[in-house]
Amino acid sequence: MRQGKNKKKMQSSQPSFPLAIAGEGETVRIVSVRRGRKIQERLLSMGIQVDDVIEVVQCQNNGAVLISKENNRYALGGGMALKINVIKEK
Repeated sequence: MRQGKNKKKMQSSQPSFPLAIAGEGETVRIVSVRRGRKIQERLLSMGIQVDDVIEVVQCQNNGAVLISKENNRYALGGGMALKINVIKEK
């Protein structure tokens, strides 16, 4: 049973990167959230969690991003966006 879980994780050979450096118009999948329970609670309160697919609507130079999930838009500060790791969705 454990081997199946490991296989699934190994299939994602794309390297993850912080949401703050994703480009406008990109569709990405959240793969992890680094550090702290507060940030995870904040994201969960917005309905955002690991394995969600989101679209980057707008990026600012300071790393802040405007994202869209299921026709809802959320603004995330640069510090928060740096702690969210994503991969490009095909």
